[in-house]
Amino acid sequence: MIAGVFASCKHEQKTLSMMPYPESKKSDVTDDYFGTKIADPYRWLENDTAADTKAWVEAENAVTNNYLSQIPFREKIRSRLTEIWNYPKSSAPFRAGEYYFYTKNDGLQNQGVYYFRKGMDGAEQVFLDPNKLSEDGTVALTGLYFSNDKKYAAYSIARSGSDWNEIYVMEVASQKKLNDEIKWVKFSGAAWRGDGFYYSRYDEPTSGTELSNQNQYQKIYFHKLGEDQSKDKLVYEDKAHPLRYFGASVTEDERFLLIYASEGTSGSEIYCQDLSKPGSKITMLLKGFENNYSVIDNVGDKLLVLTDFQSPKYRLVAVDPMNPDPKKWEMVIPETGKLLEGVGTAGGNLFASYLNNASTQVVQFDMKGKQIREITLPGIGTASGFGGNKDDKEFYYSFTNFTTPGEIYKYDIASGESASYKKSEFKLNTDGYETKQVFYKSKD
Repeated sequence: MIAGVFASCKHEQKTLSMMPYPESKKSDVTDDYFGTKIADPYRWLENDTAADTKAWVEAENAVTNNYLSQIPFREKIRSRLTEIWNYPKSSAPFRAGEYYFYTKNDGLQNQGVYYFRKGMDGAEQVFLDPNKLSEDGTVALTGLYFSNDKKYAAYSIARSGSDWNEIYVMEVASQKKLNDEIKWVKFSGAAWRGDGFYYSRYDEPTSGTELSNQNQYQKIYFHKLGEDQSKDKLVYEDKAHPLRYFGASVTEDERFLLIYASEGTSGSEIYCQDLSKPGSKITMLLKGFENNYSVIDNVGDKLLVLTDFQSPKYRLVAVDPMNPDPKKWEMVIPETGKLLEGVGTAGGNLFASYLNNASTQVVQFDMKGKQIREITLPGIGTASGFGGNKDDKEFYYSFTNFTTPGEIYKYDIASGESASYKKSEFKLNTDGYETKQVFYKSKD
């Protein structure tokens, strides 16, 4: 047995016994990389569904749990953290048609529950409770996507922490689950257009290899409501680059389909199709992968693109899909000395969120880039949620900082006024605290 010692605040010591680590077998596996031989004796552990791998994991967990269970103050820490985290939490409401949606967690629920109400004064109803997607709580809600007419909502789930997702569809007004079922989806949402949506998927893997095989050749399909997945239309594939990721989005007016390509966590390439022109082809809009590009929306024939191309702190430009040469880009929001973290749209306006001295700063512009106002936030901290629909008159955003556990505000787009909508129910009165920023200049 191996022993360890823990000292408490009262200088008491307790010797903890430790089970011996399980023996990890070694296999005789060697790879030859261009004449250099590399031993890989633990290759067998890569087979995550094998019986010997499962037994090894269980033995390792037994050692860990045995040791942790002996820590004298472990349950006190667990109890105190549970007490601190056990308070109601809500997200900022967002509008989808005539309904407002938001999540609530009573304190210790594994996942927040989606609620909705007809108008902000309507009766609150449960829309989707992800905690009930499975009896054992191992199914997670990974996304919720509303059709542009707000009649339907697609939602994606993941089982047991897997990257594989499944997509289902609900009728919003009745909360009735439809028969649509989409499988073999990874790293994808549902981009609605008309009576269906675009999504990304891989080919169905061979049985037994779902969690171990490398995924290749991600493709984009269009699913029409009510049809079996086998009838979904292949929209885009790239046979020359098997490891690239592809995702789809559609502008709010459903005119443009955007296809994003990536090879990792940074750098993108975008393709575009004008859906208003029957028979139009998918063409390259912005070549990758040296820079990052994100289409915010369109203004008529032009696409608004947030990019770090020749602007490391980002700018917003208008790009003509018929002539996307960077020399032809029109400036909408120029680069400044502050990092432009994102741009949202709502009520026919742009909302630019900057990182300014480790704090959020939001500036409201019209769609041509004329500044309307800097939004007065509740204080120094982090704010999010500045976006909505083109016909919105108001929206809700969240604010938090070191002394504010989370508060929701309603923002009037025309007047620029913010009003507190919902305060956190955290079990500590923080009204007597304040957050300050103090800057010091070095003598050097």
